[in-house]
Amino acid sequence: MESIIPIKGKVKYKITLDPSVWIFDDRRLDLKTYFTQQQEKEDEDLKYLFNMGKHWSREIMEGATFPPTLKTERKLDRQGMKTGTFGMEIKYFLDHAEIEEDATKVVFECKDGEKHVFSIEEAYTLIFKFSQDGKPLTEDGPVHIIFADGSNVDNPIKNISTIRVE
Repeated sequence: MESIIPIKGKVKYKITLDPSVWIFDDRRLDLKTYFTQQQEKEDEDLKYLFNMGKHWSREIMEGATFPPTLKTERKLDRQGMKTGTFGMEIKYFLDHAEIEEDATKVVFECKDGEKHVFSIEEAYTLIFKFSQDGKPLTEDGPVHIIFADGSNVDNPIKNISTIRVE
């Protein structure tokens, strides 16, 4: 399976990534606008608490509600998914793998044997590009690595096959 990327090494959980399903993930980034719009850094815990507070207040005022029906669930932008260029921050996957305390670097291994080494802190800022104009990156993918500042957006690191934490 060439589209599966393992995370190995000094991690508590060795996990595999399947970029083909990220198109449905709410955490995906629209790379056509990501580097051109000013990004607001939002605290995810604070956002969660704020939304839970709104939910709690609504339950107190209106009573407990049942799960949403299909009509009230968030609609997917099907056209945007068919034409968009998307990415995903790597930090989510490194968090889930739980990097061990004595680890110092993350190595991205490519299919041609090339290796790209980043510190743990640098790796947390990287972005996986997994879609170009609505199509998965099949020829030189399954993902490309883009720096957080977008400086390599036109020349990303390609052909990633393995992530090794050392």
